[in-house]
Amino acid sequence: MAWQTPIIVHPPTPDGGRRITVRGEAVGIARGDRDLMEFLRRAGLGDADMALDDPNLVEWRGGGAHVWEAGG
Repeated sequence: MAWQTPIIVHPPTPDGGRRITVRGEAVGIARGDRDLMEFLRRAGLGDADMALDDPNLVEWRGGGAHVWEAGG
């Protein structure tokens, strides 16, 4: 199995927010960094808040890091 980042933040949706995948499982739609942090905490990754910009931990697909609105 190929290595992949444990957290994937998918591109922003037209109505705002981004789908979050942790270790291959969809965990919900985040509408900001606080939502993302809560999903990570629930997945047992509470210390990840210091590393949201670490490309080895989080892959931000489309829209760029910390962008939560489509076209933002």
